[in-house]
Amino acid sequence: MRKFAIPVCSFICCAVCLAAHGQSRLQSGPQGTAPHKPAAVTVDVPVPAATKAQALLPEIFSGWETSGKATPFTDASQADPSNAAALKEYDFSYGASATYKRDGDTLSIRALRFADESGAYGAYTFYRQNGWPKEDIGSGATSDHNRVLFWQGDTVVDATFSVITPMSAAEMRSLAHQLPLPRGNKAIAPPILANLPQGSLDKQTTHYALGPAGYAGSGGVLPPDLVRFDFGAETVTANYSLASGPATLTLIDYPTPQLAAAQEDKIRAYIKAGSQAQPAWPKPLQDSDLASLEVRRSGPIVALVSGDAIPDESHKLIERVNYQDQLTAIPLPTESEVNKTGRLLLGIATLVLIGSAAAILLGLFLGGGRALYRIARGKPASSVYETEFIRLDLEK
Repeated sequence: MRKFAIPVCSFICCAVCLAAHGQSRLQSGPQGTAPHKPAAVTVDVPVPAATKAQALLPEIFSGWETSGKATPFTDASQADPSNAAALKEYDFSYGASATYKRDGDTLSIRALRFADESGAYGAYTFYRQNGWPKEDIGSGATSDHNRVLFWQGDTVVDATFSVITPMSAAEMRSLAHQLPLPRGNKAIAPPILANLPQGSLDKQTTHYALGPAGYAGSGGVLPPDLVRFDFGAETVTANYSLASGPATLTLIDYPTPQLAAAQEDKIRAYIKAGSQAQPAWPKPLQDSDLASLEVRRSGPIVALVSGDAIPDESHKLIERVNYQDQLTAIPLPTESEVNKTGRLLLGIATLVLIGSAAAILLGLFLGGGRALYRIARGKPASSVYETEFIRLDLEK
């Protein structure tokens, strides 16, 4: 058996070396080239925000050509001075504006990019006014005469045409296809939207807010201080066309059910105070039917219904709000380095196990065969038990 120990060990060492060679090929380029650095290192190379902003808008699309370089925005106060606070709440990253010309017509475009898709959706609903018609552009769009507003991924685009033509929507779709798209957990829409009842919902009236400026600027029903955005709350407001009249449903999502329960009591007391409430009721509450106002909690979500619908229909609407704890799958655009490392280690372990099993089987086959052969010749199974003699053949 000692004769086979060295070949078996050599076989196992070769298997491990082959696996290590496979790992080196994952980290190196084609044969004859120097190994390149992992992607995680190259991704960290900083890119100036102004450069990314200028690259946000193309120089030419659908016949429209810029009259000069795009103007970059690296701060919310540059992008929209009057609504800078709201843009910061939606986590504004950078943006750009450009003027395009074609056959004497002009097109002014302002593109705003946010940290994720939720921020872009919130900014889109902040700028979109109730009653604007829906358009089929990007992830969602609306229009107001010669103005087109849409969002695609984590980018909001506000375009103003000097002249609207039947091809204007198609031209905006062409621009939307050229915008960068977010990946991974940045491509997830606000989960709170899933808690809105869909029946009788006017989807062009939803407003998503992450802070007091965005909430108040999009027509929030409650005072922003009562919502307590400093607790990490987020809200969505939507209008419903019920049989007896319009109703507004406000959903406030808190980090925990305990916070939601505490704020539910405060909101209920505020509604009950009526004209004695401090601060005074905002106009949406003042214009509501007092009998239709109702507050309800479901898990970490506090719901408030207001408007002019009869109490029975308002109650049915708020009862449809039912929070369900669901896990959201985060899409991975490419195979992660963790998965690659795991597959590599699994491959090494598999090669070692196969090599060990082959060595054992080979040893049993050859060693057992040799032992049977010796027993058949009347010798001991192992040569260890044979006495070795040294013979000297000396001739005189």
